[in-house]
Amino acid sequence: MMRFILCLVCMCVSLTPKAQSADFIILKKKNKTIHTYYAGTQIEMVTVNGVYKNALINRIHNDTLYLQEFLVRQVITQFGFYVTDTAGSYRYAYHYKDIKSIGKEQKGFNVSGSGGALFGGGVLLTLASGVVYLADRDKFSPALMGGAAGLALVGYLMSKSGSKGMVIGKRNYHLDYVKMTP
Repeated sequence: MMRFILCLVCMCVSLTPKAQSADFIILKKKNKTIHTYYAGTQIEMVTVNGVYKNALINRIHNDTLYLQEFLVRQVITQFGFYVTDTAGSYRYAYHYKDIKSIGKEQKGFNVSGSGGALFGGGVLLTLASGVVYLADRDKFSPALMGGAAGLALVGYLMSKSGSKGMVIGKRNYHLDYVKMTP
């Protein structure tokens, strides 16, 4: 009886399925792996056409990433509360060489967003100062107009200096496609 159980256990162990790995993409900098992307991982990227995607990778096959982007919205319930709900999803396919940059997670102070707000405020103050100059030159303040124009310039420079993620082809970043399927 003991031999029968031992034989049965050995057969069950030998019948375990062996799965082959799927294709994956490696982000490297100076031949050092930064991140590995495979089916089931989230990717945040900008394509060469300027399209921003934050999507789930469903599959990678024949140099192509098959993505699924979820449309998430806040919906009001019958009790008046808001809940987050998936309104739908979109599927896309991109060749891995169509990826221009892969985004970094934002950590700390958002220089680009603050620069946009500073630029908008500076432009608004400059326009208001110009209107005051046209309407009543006695109340016009050249220092205010100069300061507002300076703020707009600083805001513009801050918004352009914000992080664009890891741009493929610059600073030694590159993507490698690893084909594991036959």
